[in-house]
Amino acid sequence: MSYAAAIESLFALAGELHSAPGQRRRKFDLEHMRVLAEALGHPERKFPSVLIAGTNGKGSTSATLASILQAAGYRTGLYTSPHLVRVNERVRIHGAEISDDDFARLYFTVDDVARRLVHEGRLPHPPSFFETMTALAFSAFAQAKLDIAVLEVGMGGRLDATNIVDPLLSIITDISLDHTEWLGPTISAIAREKAGILRSGGVMVTLPQHPEANQVLGEVATALKVRGVNAAEYLPPRSVASGPYPLQLLGEQVEIASPLAGQHQQRNLALAIAAAVELSNHHGYRMTPAQIAEGVQNTRWPGRLESFRSISGARILLDVGHNPAGAWALRAALAQTSEQPRVLIFGCLKDKPVFEMAQILFPLFDRVLLSVVDSPRAADMAELEAAAQATGAAYEAMPDAGTALRYAQEMVPASGLIVGTGSVYLVGKLRAELAQ
Repeated sequence: MSYAAAIESLFALAGELHSAPGQRRRKFDLEHMRVLAEALGHPERKFPSVLIAGTNGKGSTSATLASILQAAGYRTGLYTSPHLVRVNERVRIHGAEISDDDFARLYFTVDDVARRLVHEGRLPHPPSFFETMTALAFSAFAQAKLDIAVLEVGMGGRLDATNIVDPLLSIITDISLDHTEWLGPTISAIAREKAGILRSGGVMVTLPQHPEANQVLGEVATALKVRGVNAAEYLPPRSVASGPYPLQLLGEQVEIASPLAGQHQQRNLALAIAAAVELSNHHGYRMTPAQIAEGVQNTRWPGRLESFRSISGARILLDVGHNPAGAWALRAALAQTSEQPRVLIFGCLKDKPVFEMAQILFPLFDRVLLSVVDSPRAADMAELEAAAQATGAAYEAMPDAGTALRYAQEMVPASGLIVGTGSVYLVGKLRAELAQ
């Protein structure tokens, strides 16, 4: 079967987080993922792994840790979500996306097994998009004979499809309010879901953060006798707001220079570095300070404060900030630039706090171009316009992201700034337009 057929079949499964009016919401059950993995020969048991959960920064942390491991010579898998442009981006083996042929072959293997399990009554329904993708990734990693895989949790942790692995260590990035419909209305509730990736007698790498999150993570870690690793010692000196900084690693001083922009990335770097040191000291993955620094410097993670140039010479800044914490991080980055005028291209999902994100970002811009993202979960134009009106921002409704980008490029002179944010889906569309 072809790659095109695999993609069409896979995307027919999409929408596990979306339910139409009157439709029952999907119930997640990790046992279903275990049944599927067993029928596939338990690929998740054929490679060591690191599991990373959190609200913001888990993708950047995952990409940085994988790059460090690759720089040290280890054959490394990286599983992330969502993708920006092509679904293959989610599954990488030693830096390279899975090929179309391998994707199709593995997809139909997983799909055939899943159909048989449903027919036999061992699964109540076909696996979701994310469960299928996770099974495909695990199968690819098992066949690639990896030294290690870095796995980003999709949502939450406790019931996430990735959580069937037995990780060498668990990393928990910064936790804030997001996916409250699924994970709970408070930071404490969300932290408890994220803490579901911890294992009895295991290792947790994290940083001090919101007091409610700290308390829950501490309680769960204590109950499970988890050893905590505080990544704070790998943060830069307080005097360093941005740019390279010196760091003591494994008894040696090196310079840490990351291509990932934004002061908030320093926390993600610290988590990745702490995990690398932990793997080196306690799990047999020998890495030198120079290799860790090289891996940080080689990290590629597009769509995070990523800069392009418009046809007029104005800077175009794309950022996947898709919740209030991400919007605040973007706002902090914008405070460091004086480019004028500023135009924002914005669209987001309806299960996000649209009004709150608008309040954080819209007042910073001379004009806001609203675009409905390409997703069944998209906030519609009426909601986007209502959010804009509540801020008093000057706005225009655009038919799509491509039109918004072209309009912005015509409008903004070389001295100005165009920002696209609010959703991974929106940034993916803008990025694809810029690549043409």
